[in-house]
Amino acid sequence: MTISHHPNDETLAAYAAGSLDEGSAFVIAAHLAMCPACRHSVRDFECIGGALLGDAEPSRLGRAHDGAAMQELALAPEPQLVSPPKPGVDTVERLISLYGQGRWKWRGFGVHSADIGVPVEDGVRVFLLKAAAGTKMPQHTHSGVELTLVLKGAFEHEFGRFEPGDIEDADSQIDHRPMVDAGSECICLVAMSGRLQLHGLVGKLFQPFVRI
Repeated sequence: MTISHHPNDETLAAYAAGSLDEGSAFVIAAHLAMCPACRHSVRDFECIGGALLGDAEPSRLGRAHDGAAMQELALAPEPQLVSPPKPGVDTVERLISLYGQGRWKWRGFGVHSADIGVPVEDGVRVFLLKAAAGTKMPQHTHSGVELTLVLKGAFEHEFGRFEPGDIEDADSQIDHRPMVDAGSECICLVAMSGRLQLHGLVGKLFQPFVRI
């Protein structure tokens, strides 16, 4: 697995410090299970943070501990398993099972979503997003922030191609039109605050019906 797109350094540093909301931390933990390079980066940030913990306030120390626990959840095998799970998508599926997955719901444009039971914090919700092969989304941006981790298939837009393990770290400044590969459906794990903001005539017509 070759991973070309990673969270930005600010996001990884916030994860290492335990200051990310739970939904974003969950998706970053899933990415870490698939990306050795980012696991290394998080360890570096934790080392830097460890040198500064003596000056941290008690509440910050608690959040840092929470971040470390989330990383351990992503990387350590379940104690009751005879054989540890393989790194990558298998570990991500195990993480999802810990919180539970809702049923798939149609969202328009050949897209379905299924909620993941991660508690909503700071308005960030977590869900799986499944798009049929060849799906072309309308041009859109977001009213908040979005972390999108590819688990299966691939999509591309103006800013690159995203395959399994790749993560898009986007905000309201990103304006794009994702297109799913024609050969396979695409499934992503998403942490999102706000909603999709569709552009163009088609987008304006469908905006009332899109619940992503």
